[in-house]
Amino acid sequence: MSDYTSNRNFMKSDFAESVHDISDQAQKVPYPPLQKPLPEGELVLIDLPDPNADLMHKPGFHQILLERQSRRKFTKENLSLDELSYLLWSTQGVIAELGQGYATRRPVPSGGARHAFETYLAINRVEDLEPGIYRYLPLSHQLYFQEGAQNLPELLTEANLGQKFAGNAAVVFAWSCIPYRAEWRYMQYAHKNLLLDAGHVCQNLYLAVEALGLGTCAIGAYDQAAMDTLLELDGKDEYVIYLAPVGKVKVPRIV
Repeated sequence: MSDYTSNRNFMKSDFAESVHDISDQAQKVPYPPLQKPLPEGELVLIDLPDPNADLMHKPGFHQILLERQSRRKFTKENLSLDELSYLLWSTQGVIAELGQGYATRRPVPSGGARHAFETYLAINRVEDLEPGIYRYLPLSHQLYFQEGAQNLPELLTEANLGQKFAGNAAVVFAWSCIPYRAEWRYMQYAHKNLLLDAGHVCQNLYLAVEALGLGTCAIGAYDQAAMDTLLELDGKDEYVIYLAPVGKVKVPRIV
């Protein structure tokens, strides 16, 4: 029998009280920003509609849990900007900013409220938005248009190891991780929680997608270098950690 045990210790809790004595937080190092800074110069920023619960096709939470599943077959229909706005808010939106930029409260939990993720969007079909790469700005609930991208469906399929449903999606959610946001407080013990937190984010997407009558399927198998390059990430201090294509699907809707 093969030995698959080499990474088991990584999953165990290796915390100790000393973490809170010698971390950068304990040493009074200024906390990292809650949101990745924008580049200088003239930028294209898109205001998003306020999150609108009236969009829900499936208001019954129990029914949503029963019907939640991974869906890989998308139609060619556009997502609306309202739908995209609600998905962004439900996964990484800010409910309240705490302690003058120390932390945020969001619809998803995060160890120490560090929320060490950025949300990038590879958009193929969203009403009123040009195809290309965008970044979500949760503190202001806006989109930053990073750049247009030619042959984006092909690039997404290739970067996702030939999984065509990624390229066929209306939009691909790509969550990057900025580890130092959590390391600042938890040092080398941060990384297990970062993986757990990524799961919280994607599960909220699954539930919001199902409630809106849309479809998604999380992707953990992708070409790391290709996705980091597509989103212009350095691969060291920021890198893709999880993806989820989203699109319209042909499923019965409960009204």
